[in-house]
Amino acid sequence: MAAEAGGNCALTQKDQLITTENFVKVIGYTDLPSRMSGQSSALYANNISKFFQSMINKTNEYEVDLKDEVVRGAIVTHNKEVLWPNPNPPMLDAAKTAKPKVDHKATATAVPENKFQKSLKSALGLSGGLLTVLGLGFACANPAILTMTSIFSLSVITGYFSVWGVAPALHTPLMSITNAISGITAVGGLLIMGGGYFPSTFPQALASLAVLISSVNIAGGFLVTKRMLDVFKRKTDPEEHNYLYGIPAALSIGAILSAYKMGAVSVFQMGYLAASLCCIGGITGLASQSTARIGNSLGLIGISTGVVTALASLNFSGPLLTQALTLLAAGGAAGLVLG
Repeated sequence: MAAEAGGNCALTQKDQLITTENFVKVIGYTDLPSRMSGQSSALYANNISKFFQSMINKTNEYEVDLKDEVVRGAIVTHNKEVLWPNPNPPMLDAAKTAKPKVDHKATATAVPENKFQKSLKSALGLSGGLLTVLGLGFACANPAILTMTSIFSLSVITGYFSVWGVAPALHTPLMSITNAISGITAVGGLLIMGGGYFPSTFPQALASLAVLISSVNIAGGFLVTKRMLDVFKRKTDPEEHNYLYGIPAALSIGAILSAYKMGAVSVFQMGYLAASLCCIGGITGLASQSTARIGNSLGLIGISTGVVTALASLNFSGPLLTQALTLLAAGGAAGLVLG
């Protein structure tokens, strides 16, 4: 609109349409009103035709319904009688017929809350929940199923409360960081992988594909999260040094590799725990903009620790380890490019 005076863009050229190298169109027309006349006429004509069509009844006969608010407000004369202006326009009618709002809460007699009934309902509900959980122990004697049920329940509750605290403005970065953390499915693929430099069976090929795609999610997800969080960063904000979180990442991975060399298998379980806690902390970090970038770093530490722990605990042979590392590197590189 400012093209006549030079434009509000350096590429604006008066009375010309410029297309940049990245296909952005810069419009410099100074006669936009006359160019819009055709569209405006078409829109107006469409409204008028629809207005007349509304006055055609089901038998295709012309019929004026003075009860129709649009017709009554637009009609000037009818049957040699001047009807303009409308003595009762819709807004005026609505104002006349509107009933004053009554605050029922203020006028109703205040009834004291029965604390006993409220506490009793809460106690009975909690009792039912506890008995249901304990009843599962009576109904199922398989310890493996009970262990999985415990892990599943705690995971659901932890995930719920972690996501619940995330600020609404950060819901989009939350989606990308959860996509990155869900890349821990790479560990599932590593558990099923087999063969040598290449998988030898169809299930092993599917496992290799899972590792490849999961690593795409990991690298791309964390990079996209960082780019989204940079949108909230202002030039006046103090400089951040999030690269220092590479120190705990290196220490945790170094500790896992040391445990592998020493044969301390018990450390691997703690490695999985540390990875899980960091992933939960990564999601929780998005509760506010001040901790969101730290959360992204925590998630990255958790995923890297989890993958390295899996590789160490599985004790792959040389060829199989080469296959796994190649898939992780190729997927990670693709994720960075896509991100």
